[in-house]
Amino acid sequence: MNQLQLFQKKHCLDPDGIMGKNTLRKMKEVFFISSNAKIAHFVGQMAHESIGFTASVENLNYSESGLLKTFRKYFNRESAARYARNPEMIANKVYANRMGNGNESSGDGWKHRGRGPLQITGYNNQEQFANKMKDLRILENPAVISKKYYFDSALFFFDENNLWHLCEEVDNQSIINLTKRINGGTNGLQDRISLTNKYYGML
Repeated sequence: MNQLQLFQKKHCLDPDGIMGKNTLRKMKEVFFISSNAKIAHFVGQMAHESIGFTASVENLNYSESGLLKTFRKYFNRESAARYARNPEMIANKVYANRMGNGNESSGDGWKHRGRGPLQITGYNNQEQFANKMKDLRILENPAVISKKYYFDSALFFFDENNLWHLCEEVDNQSIINLTKRINGGTNGLQDRISLTNKYYGML
């Protein structure tokens, strides 16, 4: 079962893995989300970022050209060729010496790579989340985020980044503004618009 099905099963819903009306309403209730607009934004962004709630850990399996496009600050053509298609090496390089991580050889970049539907990344962020959940196992084994706190981690991301005020209405501009805060750009914007409006329409 994926995490959406586990949520459904836990709350006595049909564990069909589909984000339908009953699941939306239950998620709104469980996470104390105050309006239909806010739950639609929350779930719409999660659905896109996690490829329909199937991804739980950051995918860093970049090609040489992908590295030069996404992480050009860290790679040139020679180094991109050496690191391409090696997710662990890539994570240790691009996440070294920031977000509370150690240097490249420490392995912290790989250990503390993004987890959950909105990708809580780096030692500092994962430490804050561990303290919030009162579960310090997260720091030793960040996979706990994906397995036990999948949706909680996304809620934490919204709370910590003060995103809820962008979710008062459901319109294209609000989705654009929220996407920029989550993604750093507007990648996948049309899918995010479609999903957010779909879920809002269900409610």
